[in-house]
Amino acid sequence: MLKPGEITFVVLARNSTNEPHRLIASSIGVAIPSGKHYGYLSEHHSFGQTDDKAGDYSEDLAATMLATTMGIQFDPETDWHEKEQLFKTSGMIIKTTNVTQSATGDKGGLWTTAIAAAVFARGTNDGPLKRRKVGTALI
Repeated sequence: MLKPGEITFVVLARNSTNEPHRLIASSIGVAIPSGKHYGYLSEHHSFGQTDDKAGDYSEDLAATMLATTMGIQFDPETDWHEKEQLFKTSGMIIKTTNVTQSATGDKGGLWTTAIAAAVFARGTNDGPLKRRKVGTALI
């Protein structure tokens, strides 16, 4: 849990529009390796993409960055779902996920914002950083 005034790290994806009916999306991709390697987070924000498309893109981006550092051979032009299976069956990447928020621009032209964030928070007793579910907000 964060304490008032505490400083922490965050990966933030934010997208805004004042165009009526414009589809926007913000997404955080997560790739968690097996063993004692660090994982990767990616952020992506787009126009005209659904939650699924933006989420798949950010998840693919995080997994691709991790796979590259771990020496996993793959074809970068391959569809994300095929790469996902390859990465997971290699045994080196055990989990990939994304948190995505989309929104449609206000019909009257008011500003609309979509935000997705991964906030690093310490566990109880000031122990090591723990993995927590990434949340989204639409404001």
